Amino acid sequence: METLKLGFSSCPNDTFMFAALVNGLIACPFSFELTIADVEELNGLVQEGKLDISKVSCHLLKHVSKEYCFLPVGAALGRGCGPLLVTRPELCLNDLPSARIAVPGRYTTAYALLRLYAPKIKEEQITFCLFDQIMPKVQKKELDFGLIIHEGRFVYPQYGLKAVCDLGEWWEKTTGLPIPLGGIVAKRALSEKTISLFTQCLKKSILFAYKHPEMVMPFVRKHACYLEEEVIKKHIALYVNKFSLDLGPEGIKAIETLISKSVDVWMCIIV
Repeated sequence: METLKLGFSSCPNDTFMFAALVNGLIACPFSFELTIADVEELNGLVQEGKLDISKVSCHLLKHVSKEYCFLPVGAALGRGCGPLLVTRPELCLNDLPSARIAVPGRYTTAYALLRLYAPKIKEEQITFCLFDQIMPKVQKKELDFGLIIHEGRFVYPQYGLKAVCDLGEWWEKTTGLPIPLGGIVAKRALSEKTISLFTQCLKKSILFAYKHPEMVMPFVRKHACYLEEEVIKKHIALYVNKFSLDLGPEGIKAIETLISKSVDVWMCIIV
């Protein structure tokens, strides 16, 4: 049995999709050395070539497309699901040019969108944080604005914060495309058979989770940063969608547009 070094995040959308696959709930010809980590940590591990297959930010593709290919299954891509720029009540978007901004990682799609939206922001304004540290830091006035992702969009009012810009909405209005947040990459050094079989297994895992949510939710809750049942359900409903099962032409175009707006690089989507 072939062993794959597999990485995905602790966010409910990822654990929901991968639960059946890594817990033996579906037939699979692979065993796994599993890494569950923040997406920016996974981005770093992929850049170092330490994972065979992993969740990454779509923005990272411009840096790793020669070594990794993007799979058509498992993506976090859609509409109404983009990063939000939040701040305290006394601040507004006009304060952004001189503000201290918390961002969930240099290679995240969220940071790429912020740079596209506000290209005059200076590097010294940015502080990189784990995504679940951003809202507390803004609340405590350690930083002024926070670029939030994942479950953050459902819970930021609990921190007394307000949203001043929806970068996903801005992207959709600008391009007419869904926002490509993240997805699954596989090492090109793996055989075509391995990549194809893994892709099929992941799709089966997602379909199993849809059909038997009660069997995968314990795994999801075990790894979730925010344990409120309603937050977890909203997260899964928003980020696991038709694009997670199959990118399709629209999903591929969205990713290619994000990459082309950052830098013109060669990349390949497995279809």
